[in-house]
Amino acid sequence: MEFLTAMSGTAAGFFSALLTFLVVLTIVVFVHEMGHFLVGRWCGVGVHAFSIGFGPEIVGFNDRHGTRWKLCAIPLGGYVKFVGDANGASVPDPEAVAKMDPHERAISFPTQPVAKRAAIVAAGPIANFILAIAVYSGAIWVSGRYEIPPRVEAVMPNSAAARAGFEPGDVIKAIDGKPVGTFNGMQRIVSTNADANLVITVERAGTETQLNAKPEVYEETTPFGRHRLGRLGIQGPKGNEGKLVSYGPVESLALGSQETYFIVERTIDFLGKLVTGRESVDQLSGPIGIARVSGEVARVGGVGGIINWIAFLSVSIGLLNLFPIPLLDGGHLMFYACEAIRGRPLSERVQEIGFRIGLALVLMLMLFATKNDIFNAVASWTSGGT
Repeated sequence: MEFLTAMSGTAAGFFSALLTFLVVLTIVVFVHEMGHFLVGRWCGVGVHAFSIGFGPEIVGFNDRHGTRWKLCAIPLGGYVKFVGDANGASVPDPEAVAKMDPHERAISFPTQPVAKRAAIVAAGPIANFILAIAVYSGAIWVSGRYEIPPRVEAVMPNSAAARAGFEPGDVIKAIDGKPVGTFNGMQRIVSTNADANLVITVERAGTETQLNAKPEVYEETTPFGRHRLGRLGIQGPKGNEGKLVSYGPVESLALGSQETYFIVERTIDFLGKLVTGRESVDQLSGPIGIARVSGEVARVGGVGGIINWIAFLSVSIGLLNLFPIPLLDGGHLMFYACEAIRGRPLSERVQEIGFRIGLALVLMLMLFATKNDIFNAVASWTSGGT
Protein backbone atom coordinates (compact mmCIF):
# COMPACT_ATOMS: atom_id res chain seq x y z
CA MET A 1 0.00 0.00 0.00
CA GLU A 2 2.87 2.37 0.85
CA PHE A 3 4.42 1.55 -2.52
CA LEU A 4 1.20 2.43 -4.34
CA THR A 5 0.91 5.67 -2.36
CA ALA A 6 4.49 6.60 -3.24
CA MET A 7 3.92 5.80 -6.90
CA SER A 8 0.71 7.85 -6.89
CA GLY A 9 2.57 10.79 -5.39
CA THR A 10 5.37 10.44 -7.93
CA ALA A 11 2.89 10.36 -10.82
CA ALA A 12 1.04 13.40 -9.47
CA GLY A 13 4.33 15.25 -9.07
CA PHE A 14 5.36 14.32 -12.60
CA PHE A 15 2.15 15.57 -14.19
CA SER A 16 2.22 18.73 -12.09
CA ALA A 17 5.80 19.44 -13.21
CA LEU A 18 4.90 18.68 -16.82
CA LEU A 19 1.86 20.96 -16.78
CA THR A 20 3.81 23.81 -15.18
CA PHE A 21 6.63 23.34 -17.69
CA LEU A 22 4.25 23.46 -20.65
CA VAL A 23 2.49 26.58 -19.36
CA VAL A 24 5.77 28.40 -18.63
CA LEU A 25 7.43 27.41 -21.91
CA THR A 26 4.33 28.26 -23.94
CA ILE A 27 4.21 31.76 -22.48
CA VAL A 28 7.91 32.39 -23.10
CA VAL A 29 7.82 30.98 -26.63
CA PHE A 30 4.63 32.87 -27.49
CA VAL A 31 6.18 36.19 -26.43
CA HIS A 32 9.37 35.42 -28.38
CA GLU A 33 7.54 34.54 -31.57
CA MET A 34 5.12 37.45 -31.14
CA GLY A 35 8.14 39.76 -31.21
CA HIS A 36 9.12 38.36 -34.61
CA PHE A 37 5.52 38.48 -35.81
CA LEU A 38 4.70 42.05 -34.82
CA VAL A 39 7.87 43.60 -36.21
CA GLY A 40 7.48 41.51 -39.36
CA ARG A 41 3.95 42.82 -39.85
CA TRP A 42 5.09 46.40 -39.16
CA CYS A 43 7.74 45.95 -41.84
CA GLY A 44 5.10 44.80 -44.34
CA VAL A 45 6.19 41.15 -44.49
CA GLY A 46 3.57 38.48 -45.09
CA VAL A 47 3.21 35.65 -42.57
CA HIS A 48 2.24 32.11 -43.55
CA ALA A 49 2.15 30.58 -40.08
CA PHE A 50 2.50 31.33 -36.36
CA SER A 51 3.11 28.07 -34.53
CA ILE A 52 3.54 27.10 -30.90
CA GLY A 53 5.28 23.75 -31.04
CA PHE A 54 6.50 21.62 -33.92
CA GLY A 55 5.23 18.59 -35.80
CA PRO A 56 1.60 17.69 -36.53
CA GLU A 57 -0.97 20.40 -35.92
CA ILE A 58 -3.38 19.79 -33.04
CA VAL A 59 -5.61 22.81 -33.50
CA GLY A 60 -5.47 26.04 -35.49
CA PHE A 61 -7.27 28.74 -37.45
CA ASN A 62 -6.63 31.27 -40.22
CA ASP A 63 -6.89 34.99 -39.55
CA ARG A 64 -8.12 37.59 -42.03
CA HIS A 65 -4.57 38.12 -43.35
CA GLY A 66 -4.22 34.44 -44.25
CA THR A 67 -1.87 33.57 -41.38
CA ARG A 68 -2.32 30.10 -39.91
CA TRP A 69 -2.23 30.23 -36.10
CA LYS A 70 -1.67 26.74 -34.72
CA LEU A 71 -0.73 24.61 -31.76
CA CYS A 72 1.42 21.59 -32.64
CA ALA A 73 2.19 18.27 -31.02
CA ILE A 74 5.80 18.81 -29.91
CA PRO A 75 5.68 21.74 -27.46
CA LEU A 76 9.44 22.47 -27.34
CA GLY A 77 9.53 25.80 -29.13
CA GLY A 78 7.73 27.56 -31.93
CA TYR A 79 8.22 29.55 -35.10
CA VAL A 80 6.89 32.24 -37.39
CA LYS A 81 7.08 31.31 -41.06
CA PHE A 82 7.22 34.38 -43.28
CA VAL A 83 6.49 34.53 -46.99
CA GLY A 84 9.63 33.33 -48.79
CA ASP A 85 10.91 31.16 -45.94
CA ALA A 86 11.75 27.54 -46.70
CA ASN A 87 10.91 26.55 -43.11
CA GLY A 88 10.19 27.89 -39.64
CA ALA A 89 13.87 28.73 -39.05
CA SER A 90 13.64 31.50 -41.70
CA VAL A 91 16.01 29.72 -44.04
CA PRO A 92 15.44 31.50 -47.38
CA ASP A 93 13.85 29.67 -50.30
CA PRO A 94 15.41 31.29 -53.43
CA GLU A 95 13.51 29.05 -55.86
CA ALA A 96 10.14 29.96 -54.37
CA VAL A 97 11.03 33.67 -54.34
CA ALA A 98 12.09 33.52 -58.01
CA LYS A 99 8.64 32.16 -58.98
CA MET A 100 6.71 34.83 -57.06
CA ASP A 101 4.73 37.59 -58.70
CA PRO A 102 5.74 41.21 -57.91
CA HIS A 103 3.24 41.52 -55.05
CA GLU A 104 4.45 38.37 -53.30
CA ARG A 105 8.07 39.37 -53.76
CA ALA A 106 7.35 42.74 -52.18
CA ILE A 107 6.02 41.11 -49.00
CA SER A 108 8.50 38.21 -48.84
CA PHE A 109 11.07 38.12 -46.07
CA PRO A 110 14.22 37.41 -48.16
CA THR A 111 13.64 40.46 -50.41
CA GLN A 112 13.51 42.93 -47.52
CA PRO A 113 16.44 45.29 -46.86
CA VAL A 114 18.98 43.81 -44.46
CA ALA A 115 18.05 46.34 -41.75
CA LYS A 116 14.41 45.18 -41.76
CA ARG A 117 15.39 41.51 -41.67
CA ALA A 118 17.75 42.16 -38.78
CA ALA A 119 15.06 44.06 -36.88
CA ILE A 120 12.55 41.24 -37.37
CA VAL A 121 15.01 38.59 -36.20
CA ALA A 122 16.24 40.60 -33.20
CA ALA A 123 12.66 41.33 -32.10
CA GLY A 124 12.19 37.82 -30.69
CA PRO A 125 14.98 37.93 -28.09
CA ILE A 126 14.20 41.59 -27.35
CA ALA A 127 10.60 40.60 -26.59
CA ASN A 128 11.91 38.02 -24.09
CA PHE A 129 13.98 40.65 -22.32
CA ILE A 130 11.01 43.04 -22.24
CA LEU A 131 8.84 40.31 -20.69
CA ALA A 132 11.43 39.67 -17.97
CA ILE A 133 11.83 43.37 -17.18
CA ALA A 134 8.05 43.78 -17.03
CA VAL A 135 7.66 40.82 -14.65
CA TYR A 136 10.46 41.82 -12.29
CA SER A 137 9.47 45.50 -12.33
CA GLY A 138 5.81 44.69 -11.76
CA ALA A 139 6.60 42.40 -8.82
CA ILE A 140 8.78 45.05 -7.17
CA TRP A 141 6.20 47.79 -7.75
CA VAL A 142 3.31 45.75 -6.35
CA SER A 143 5.03 43.94 -3.48
CA GLY A 144 8.14 45.97 -2.74
CA ARG A 145 11.38 44.32 -1.58
CA TYR A 146 12.41 43.07 1.84
CA GLU A 147 15.92 44.41 2.43
CA ILE A 148 18.41 43.43 5.16
CA PRO A 149 21.40 45.72 5.81
CA PRO A 150 24.79 44.30 4.65
CA ARG A 151 26.29 44.16 8.14
CA VAL A 152 28.53 41.37 9.46
CA GLU A 153 27.16 39.91 12.70
CA ALA A 154 29.57 36.98 13.02
CA VAL A 155 32.59 35.51 11.22
CA MET A 156 32.95 31.73 10.94
CA PRO A 157 36.31 30.35 12.20
CA ASN A 158 38.78 29.22 9.50
CA SER A 159 36.55 30.69 6.77
CA ALA A 160 37.43 32.83 3.76
CA ALA A 161 36.07 35.84 5.64
CA ALA A 162 38.27 35.11 8.68
CA ARG A 163 41.37 34.84 6.48
CA ALA A 164 40.45 38.11 4.73
CA GLY A 165 40.21 39.96 8.05
CA PHE A 166 36.44 40.53 8.40
CA GLU A 167 35.22 41.54 11.86
CA PRO A 168 31.75 41.64 13.44
CA GLY A 169 30.20 45.05 12.92
CA ASP A 170 31.74 45.58 9.47
CA VAL A 171 29.29 47.07 6.97
CA ILE A 172 29.91 45.93 3.39
CA LYS A 173 29.77 48.92 1.07
CA ALA A 174 31.05 47.58 -2.28
CA ILE A 175 32.47 44.51 -4.04
CA ASP A 176 34.96 45.11 -6.84
CA GLY A 177 33.84 48.73 -6.92
CA LYS A 178 30.14 47.88 -7.29
CA PRO A 179 27.95 49.31 -4.50
CA VAL A 180 26.22 46.82 -2.21
CA GLY A 181 22.99 47.92 -0.57
CA THR A 182 21.63 44.74 1.02
CA PHE A 183 22.93 41.55 2.61
CA ASN A 184 21.09 39.48 0.02
CA GLY A 185 22.71 41.48 -2.76
CA MET A 186 26.13 40.77 -1.24
CA GLN A 187 25.34 37.05 -0.94
CA ARG A 188 24.30 36.86 -4.58
CA ILE A 189 27.54 38.42 -5.80
CA VAL A 190 29.67 36.17 -3.58
CA SER A 191 27.78 32.98 -4.49
CA THR A 192 28.33 33.58 -8.20
CA ASN A 193 32.05 34.28 -7.78
CA ALA A 194 33.29 31.02 -6.32
CA ASP A 195 37.09 30.83 -6.06
CA ALA A 196 37.49 34.37 -7.47
CA ASN A 197 39.54 37.15 -5.91
CA LEU A 198 37.20 39.90 -4.70
CA VAL A 199 38.08 43.34 -3.39
CA ILE A 200 35.49 44.11 -0.72
CA THR A 201 35.08 47.58 0.72
CA VAL A 202 33.83 47.63 4.33
CA GLU A 203 33.07 50.44 6.74
CA ARG A 204 34.63 49.82 10.13
CA ALA A 205 34.34 52.31 12.98
CA GLY A 206 33.52 55.09 10.52
CA THR A 207 36.47 54.35 8.22
CA GLU A 208 36.37 52.52 4.89
CA THR A 209 38.78 49.59 4.50
CA GLN A 210 39.42 47.27 1.58
CA LEU A 211 39.71 43.54 2.16
CA ASN A 212 40.83 40.90 -0.33
CA ALA A 213 38.71 37.77 -0.11
CA LYS A 214 38.47 34.57 -2.12
CA PRO A 215 35.10 32.83 -1.57
CA GLU A 216 35.43 29.12 -0.88
CA VAL A 217 33.92 26.76 -3.43
CA TYR A 218 31.22 24.37 -2.35
CA GLU A 219 28.70 22.33 -4.30
CA GLU A 220 25.10 22.43 -3.18
CA THR A 221 22.59 19.82 -4.30
CA THR A 222 18.99 21.02 -4.25
CA PRO A 223 15.76 19.93 -5.94
CA PHE A 224 16.74 22.44 -8.64
CA GLY A 225 19.99 20.58 -9.43
CA ARG A 226 23.67 20.86 -8.50
CA HIS A 227 25.23 24.30 -8.07
CA ARG A 228 28.87 25.34 -7.67
CA LEU A 229 28.73 28.32 -5.33
CA GLY A 230 31.00 30.66 -3.41
CA ARG A 231 30.89 31.22 0.34
CA LEU A 232 32.67 33.76 2.58
CA GLY A 233 31.59 32.41 5.95
CA ILE A 234 29.85 35.38 7.53
CA GLN A 235 26.47 35.75 9.20
CA GLY A 236 24.27 38.76 8.60
CA PRO A 237 21.61 40.49 10.68
CA LYS A 238 18.53 38.59 11.73
CA GLY A 239 15.54 38.77 9.43
CA ASN A 240 13.59 41.01 11.80
CA GLU A 241 16.20 43.73 11.31
CA GLY A 242 15.21 44.11 7.69
CA LYS A 243 12.45 46.25 6.30
CA LEU A 244 9.99 46.16 3.44
CA VAL A 245 10.85 48.93 0.98
CA SER A 246 8.27 50.21 -1.50
CA TYR A 247 9.26 51.63 -4.88
CA GLY A 248 7.48 53.77 -7.43
CA PRO A 249 7.01 52.72 -11.08
CA VAL A 250 10.19 54.40 -12.36
CA GLU A 251 12.37 52.97 -9.59
CA SER A 252 10.74 49.55 -10.05
CA LEU A 253 11.49 49.67 -13.77
CA ALA A 254 15.15 50.46 -13.04
CA LEU A 255 15.40 47.62 -10.51
CA GLY A 256 13.63 45.19 -12.85
CA SER A 257 16.08 46.11 -15.61
CA GLN A 258 18.98 45.58 -13.19
CA GLU A 259 17.62 42.14 -12.28
CA THR A 260 17.39 41.17 -15.95
CA TYR A 261 20.88 42.49 -16.63
CA PHE A 262 22.23 40.53 -13.66
CA ILE A 263 20.90 37.27 -15.12
CA VAL A 264 22.43 38.08 -18.51
CA GLU A 265 25.77 38.98 -16.91
CA ARG A 266 25.91 35.87 -14.75
CA THR A 267 24.91 33.59 -17.66
CA ILE A 268 27.64 35.00 -19.89
CA ASP A 269 30.12 34.67 -17.01
CA PHE A 270 29.08 31.03 -16.49
CA LEU A 271 29.50 30.23 -20.18
CA GLY A 272 32.92 31.87 -20.19
CA LYS A 273 33.96 29.73 -17.23
CA LEU A 274 32.49 26.69 -18.96
CA VAL A 275 34.67 27.28 -22.02
CA THR A 276 37.80 27.78 -19.90
CA GLY A 277 37.09 24.72 -17.75
CA ARG A 278 36.33 26.63 -14.53
CA GLU A 279 32.75 25.34 -14.52
CA SER A 280 31.56 21.78 -15.05
CA VAL A 281 29.53 20.90 -18.14
CA ASP A 282 27.36 18.61 -16.02
CA GLN A 283 25.53 21.74 -14.79
CA LEU A 284 23.92 22.22 -18.20
CA SER A 285 20.21 21.39 -18.29
CA GLY A 286 17.77 20.61 -21.08
CA PRO A 287 14.00 20.22 -21.31
CA ILE A 288 13.79 17.50 -18.65
CA GLY A 289 15.77 19.57 -16.19
CA ILE A 290 13.69 22.67 -16.90
CA ALA A 291 10.53 20.61 -16.39
CA ARG A 292 11.80 19.34 -13.02
CA VAL A 293 12.67 22.87 -11.90
CA SER A 294 9.28 24.14 -13.10
CA GLY A 295 7.50 21.57 -10.96
CA GLU A 296 9.64 22.37 -7.92
CA VAL A 297 9.11 26.11 -8.38
CA ALA A 298 5.36 25.56 -8.50
CA ARG A 299 5.49 23.38 -5.37
CA VAL A 300 7.73 25.68 -3.31
CA GLY A 301 7.01 29.15 -4.67
CA GLY A 302 3.40 28.92 -5.82
CA VAL A 303 2.09 31.42 -8.36
CA GLY A 304 4.70 34.03 -7.42
CA GLY A 305 7.50 31.54 -7.93
CA ILE A 306 6.12 30.52 -11.33
CA ILE A 307 5.90 34.15 -12.45
CA ASN A 308 9.52 34.77 -11.48
CA TRP A 309 10.56 31.52 -13.17
CA ILE A 310 8.87 32.72 -16.37
CA ALA A 311 10.97 35.88 -16.22
CA PHE A 312 14.21 33.96 -15.60
CA LEU A 313 13.50 31.47 -18.37
CA SER A 314 12.53 34.29 -20.72
CA VAL A 315 15.91 35.98 -20.21
CA SER A 316 17.71 32.67 -20.71
CA ILE A 317 15.89 31.84 -23.94
CA GLY A 318 16.33 35.37 -25.27
CA LEU A 319 20.06 35.26 -24.57
CA LEU A 320 20.46 31.74 -25.96
CA ASN A 321 18.81 32.80 -29.21
CA LEU A 322 21.35 35.62 -29.61
CA PHE A 323 24.30 33.23 -29.73
CA PRO A 324 26.00 33.46 -33.16
CA ILE A 325 25.03 29.93 -34.14
CA PRO A 326 23.39 29.46 -37.55
CA LEU A 327 19.77 28.36 -37.14
CA LEU A 328 19.37 30.55 -34.04
CA ASP A 329 18.45 34.24 -34.25
CA GLY A 330 22.04 35.19 -33.48
CA GLY A 331 23.22 33.16 -36.44
CA HIS A 332 20.87 35.03 -38.77
CA LEU A 333 22.09 38.33 -37.35
CA MET A 334 25.68 37.21 -37.96
CA PHE A 335 24.85 36.49 -41.62
CA TYR A 336 23.12 39.87 -41.94
CA ALA A 337 26.15 41.63 -40.46
CA CYS A 338 28.34 39.95 -43.08
CA GLU A 339 25.87 41.00 -45.76
CA ALA A 340 25.89 44.61 -44.55
CA ILE A 341 29.71 44.69 -44.57
CA ARG A 342 30.12 42.93 -47.94
CA GLY A 343 27.26 44.72 -49.66
CA ARG A 344 25.74 41.39 -50.75
CA PRO A 345 24.49 38.21 -49.04
CA LEU A 346 26.70 35.22 -48.40
CA SER A 347 26.37 32.54 -51.06
CA GLU A 348 23.55 30.03 -50.75
CA ARG A 349 26.14 27.27 -50.33
CA VAL A 350 27.85 29.00 -47.42
CA GLN A 351 24.53 29.66 -45.72
CA GLU A 352 23.40 26.08 -46.25
CA ILE A 353 26.61 24.74 -44.69
CA GLY A 354 26.23 27.18 -41.82
CA PHE A 355 22.65 26.08 -41.09
CA ARG A 356 23.70 22.42 -41.15
CA ILE A 357 26.54 23.08 -38.72
CA GLY A 358 24.17 25.08 -36.52
CA LEU A 359 21.62 22.26 -36.51
CA ALA A 360 24.32 19.76 -35.56
CA LEU A 361 25.55 21.99 -32.71
CA VAL A 362 22.05 22.54 -31.36
CA LEU A 363 21.24 18.81 -31.49
CA MET A 364 24.53 17.90 -29.79
CA LEU A 365 23.88 20.44 -27.04
CA MET A 366 20.33 19.14 -26.56
CA LEU A 367 21.51 15.52 -26.36
CA PHE A 368 24.26 16.37 -23.89
CA ALA A 369 21.92 18.44 -21.72
CA THR A 370 19.29 15.69 -21.81
CA LYS A 371 21.92 13.19 -20.67
CA ASN A 372 22.67 15.45 -17.70
CA ASP A 373 18.95 15.77 -16.99
CA ILE A 374 18.46 12.01 -16.91
CA PHE A 375 21.50 11.50 -14.70
CA ASN A 376 20.38 14.19 -12.26
CA ALA A 377 16.79 12.90 -12.21
CA VAL A 378 17.96 9.35 -11.44
CA ALA A 379 20.34 10.62 -8.74
CA SER A 380 17.53 12.67 -7.17
CA TRP A 381 15.10 9.74 -7.31
CA THR A 382 17.54 7.23 -5.76
CA SER A 383 18.38 9.69 -2.98
CA GLY A 384 14.70 10.20 -2.19
CA GLY A 385 14.38 13.68 -3.73
CA THR A 386 11.70 14.98 -6.06
